[in-house]
Amino acid sequence: MLKPKLFTTLETYSKKTFMDDLFAGLTVGVVALPLAMAFAIASGVPPERGLFTAIIAGFLISLLGGSRVQIGGPTGAFVVIVAGIMAEHGYDGLVYCTIMAGFFLIALGLSKMGGLIKFIPFPVITGFTSGIAVVIFSTQIKDLLGLRMPTPPAEFIPKWIEYVKHLGTFTPAAAGLGIGTIIVIFVTRKFIPRFPAMLIGMGAATIVSVLLGLDVETIGSRFGDLPRVLPAPELPAFDIEKMKSLIAPAFTVGLLAAIESLLSATVADGMIGGRHRSNMELIAQGAANVGSAVFGGIPATGAIARTVTNIKSGAKTPVAGIIHAISLALILLIFAPYAKMIPLAALAGILVVVSYNMSEIENFIGLLKAPKSDVMVLLTTFALTVFVDLTIAVQVGIVLAALLFIRRMSEVTNVGIVTRELQGNGEDDTGDPNAISRRDVPSGVEVFEIQGPFFFGAADRFKESVSLIEKPVPVIILRLRNVPAIDATGLYTLKDFLHRCRRDHTTLILSGVHTQPLFAIERSGLWNMIGKENIFGNIDDALDRAREILGLPKVERPAPFVPVVAREAEKAPE
Repeated sequence: MLKPKLFTTLETYSKKTFMDDLFAGLTVGVVALPLAMAFAIASGVPPERGLFTAIIAGFLISLLGGSRVQIGGPTGAFVVIVAGIMAEHGYDGLVYCTIMAGFFLIALGLSKMGGLIKFIPFPVITGFTSGIAVVIFSTQIKDLLGLRMPTPPAEFIPKWIEYVKHLGTFTPAAAGLGIGTIIVIFVTRKFIPRFPAMLIGMGAATIVSVLLGLDVETIGSRFGDLPRVLPAPELPAFDIEKMKSLIAPAFTVGLLAAIESLLSATVADGMIGGRHRSNMELIAQGAANVGSAVFGGIPATGAIARTVTNIKSGAKTPVAGIIHAISLALILLIFAPYAKMIPLAALAGILVVVSYNMSEIENFIGLLKAPKSDVMVLLTTFALTVFVDLTIAVQVGIVLAALLFIRRMSEVTNVGIVTRELQGNGEDDTGDPNAISRRDVPSGVEVFEIQGPFFFGAADRFKESVSLIEKPVPVIILRLRNVPAIDATGLYTLKDFLHRCRRDHTTLILSGVHTQPLFAIERSGLWNMIGKENIFGNIDDALDRAREILGLPKVERPAPFVPVVAREAEKAPE
């Protein structure tokens, strides 16, 4: 359903609901303030761009989104990829990338792909989330300790080598503020969890720095004063070559935004007992990223921590998210001149806490006990994120997950010659009323059965099984009662097998064909090639057809008769 949740919730909106949303929106706006600036600085852009993102994207995500309580804005997931784009392509390149990612998200939503995003495997998500946490932590050491050194290298290992070389240049005041901010955040969360811990930590560090006149780097000393108003909408000059080079990063940004926003919306559903509209949420995320780029922002998505804060503060509808964006705009208008006093060490401390929260240490350790294939996907995605590049990590992680899925599906798909099995043990399944062991299979008839989806991962297994027939037989029955779906490779394999049967003067009969395989067979032309008279919904009719071909009398169905597919073969188009 492509209808924003806001329009649905306003149908029964009340004054009490508005008051709940007002308190929640103001609260989460205060919480979002330090995070927006910290994520921007860590991404290699001035802090105001994080605020622009939280205001514009946060407003659009709540206005158009498919979740009742989702809060959108800049998040830690984008820090690594945005920093890389900024270093290589500059801010103009980031604008192109964010807009392309936005249109990619809109396309996903319009094509109703929201449900598929949820099926990205847990090891992939955990691998690159934990990797991002490690990278974010590593980028904050210079500001956290106040190291006197040039801008550290982008690569992980060279970065830490430089940190070790310059460790003796740390600034005690900056280190004290950064570590103190971390301590204040954890203490606040433990003893007064309803208060905005990160804002308190940043505020305390700023007050101490100003009162003691500490010589530490601040937002003002590095970036100057923050603007007090939103910038006018602007786009860089069109550059097709630059856009081509940004396709892969844009795909990563869009995919990360889709994954994180739908994960956040799912978490919110569990907390409020609701159900979000995933496709509408993707469209809103796309519009928000386009809007953010136009107004001088950076990529945005649903923020799990801020969404949870919104819910715990009493939010009932998307109005709370809109108020959160408006409150940030007012804070920018009123308090921008004071932001220049905020120590960068304090923002680094906030990001250290964020990286710890993102690391999912317990999930990571738990997955190390999973099957080896899952561990391989986890560690590969993690290592590529940390040591190579997030774009490559996401792409390789998804490819590995897809290959893993194909392998597992091929393992659960089994192909066997049932008549050969009967010769070995006398029966195939005594508890199955449709078992071949309960039927009289005429001489000259071989019965194959496929268990599981007949797709490209199972094609080789099918070929191996049919190759066991050394001499041609008059009739082969292929049971498909446990085949819920067939793909193009399965159809091609089936067509190739039919040609082999014709060459050997063997009649191929299909039994127990379900709806999806049946209509796929019809559309591919196999329906006419096999013949309607050779496609049946159950094994008894298939065996009678085999007897007819062999010139033998038909046999009555067993009592009680249990059909597998109720006459579906007769429903297919001719």
